[in-house]
Amino acid sequence: MGIRESHTFSAWKWLGFVSAVWVQTISGNNYTFSNYSDAIKTLMNLTQLQLNNLSVAKDVGKAFGLLAGLASDRLPTPVILLIGAIEGLIGYGAQWLVVSQKIHPLPYWQMCIFMCLGGNSTTWMNTAVLVTCIRNFRRNRGPVSGILKGYVGLSTAIFTDLCSALFSDDPARFLVMLAVIPFAVCLVAILFLREIPQSTSVAAEKEEARYFAIFNIVAVVVAVYLLTYDLIGSTNQVFSLVFAVMLLILLASPLAVPIYAFVKSWRLVGFEADMERQQPLLKEETTSPPAETKEIITEVAAAASADDATVLVEKTKPVIGEEHTIMEAMQTWDFWVLFTSFLCGVGTGMAVINNMAQIGLALGHADVSIFISLTSIWGFFGRIISGSVSEYFLKNAGTPRPLWNAASQILMAVGLLLMALALPGCLYIGSIVVGMCYGVRLAVTVPVASELFGLKYYGLLYNILILNLPIGSFLFSGLLAGYLYDAQATPTPGGGNTCVGAHCYGLVFIIMAMASLIGFGLDVLLAIRTKNIYTKIFNSRKPKKSLAASNGQ
Repeated sequence: MGIRESHTFSAWKWLGFVSAVWVQTISGNNYTFSNYSDAIKTLMNLTQLQLNNLSVAKDVGKAFGLLAGLASDRLPTPVILLIGAIEGLIGYGAQWLVVSQKIHPLPYWQMCIFMCLGGNSTTWMNTAVLVTCIRNFRRNRGPVSGILKGYVGLSTAIFTDLCSALFSDDPARFLVMLAVIPFAVCLVAILFLREIPQSTSVAAEKEEARYFAIFNIVAVVVAVYLLTYDLIGSTNQVFSLVFAVMLLILLASPLAVPIYAFVKSWRLVGFEADMERQQPLLKEETTSPPAETKEIITEVAAAASADDATVLVEKTKPVIGEEHTIMEAMQTWDFWVLFTSFLCGVGTGMAVINNMAQIGLALGHADVSIFISLTSIWGFFGRIISGSVSEYFLKNAGTPRPLWNAASQILMAVGLLLMALALPGCLYIGSIVVGMCYGVRLAVTVPVASELFGLKYYGLLYNILILNLPIGSFLFSGLLAGYLYDAQATPTPGGGNTCVGAHCYGLVFIIMAMASLIGFGLDVLLAIRTKNIYTKIFNSRKPKKSLAASNGQ
């Protein structure tokens, strides 16, 4: 592969990553239920348990993400994206018809189906994006996961703030955005997102690190911009329009990276032509390595072949850190420790997110949009910081990634206990803490799964782990929060019920804090069990750094 071809592939890879960022920016629509749940509850005269079960139906859509996982090994990325786009258009489009009262409220079971379709649409989008990008950037899995999952966290705030700025928090118009915008963005991403041949050079790895730093900076600017708007609020229509335009410009700004990469590749066309004309013998010299290098390469290849032969003869099943089939992974203790700890982390987080509207009302807040945005924005910070920080400590100290999950579980327990106490301002602090810890959990678990069980069947493996979202939503939101809230609530005229006071969710928060502590113990156990794997990853990267230093690169 020539210099120009190599850089052209790199430019297309970064263009695909930008389109992946845009898809993730709109694929967090599954977390926006609190923005329109009260309208559905009122129109359909639902109890809190019935409303929570609707949110569970939305999350059950993620259980069918197994289909997306299976398809990711058999269908091209554009097809997977298209399926997700169409499902979202149908699922959220039907909800819009009900909330806007274009049609009479659908029967409860039909609403469950459309909720499920909307929830399932994101599994196709996320699978296409994560599997493709993790494979395109194998040596930077932490930053990739942090950035992409970070934008998923921001998407709730993006949708919420745009709706607030342009449509005065109208739930019907909000649902139009959830139906149409993801569909349009996925159609754009279909053109650019695909797997690109890998480059393993030291220069390419350093270039990736520089570009990811740029993506991180832009993402932080977007988050701070959204947070500032939340604190200031909309003063007039002109201000709101300016906010929306500036936000769209910020979201488009990462395009500068692939544009720069394309310009760089075009400049190299002339350089490569000059090299061929002026130094015709250069290719022979550069393609024939020095004798010492040949010896080293031969020895390494021979050693690798011997190791491979030994492994093939001796092992009957892969060990942790090697490529696993799905059945091989599920037969290990490590998989189930990871699965259960993930359940404790995301289940409690989903319960808070799904019930934020009713939690806010119970604690005396008529407008809960600020808490929804805070959860989203700090969820972003949790994702993006944990992705980069866990990668840094892995590369420089061999720190097992599960330790970061353990830290988030302790902090989550503290946040839940604060909300149980119902002290003044507790919901502000609680929404920040829960959002951040939920974000850490999602961002760190993605690379952990690939490092322990490989990338060959990663699409399906990821979606098996994501089953924890509907399971956790059912256990913590549907059953725990739904039953305990209804037990404290009083009926309202015309159907439904309501509850005001700290007692409405106090016991719910305490039980979820205990679940977080269980998750902490499991994550510490997993970190101990996988310490050798992360030590091997750390050691495997040291020789490349030494070789680069000796060559003056």
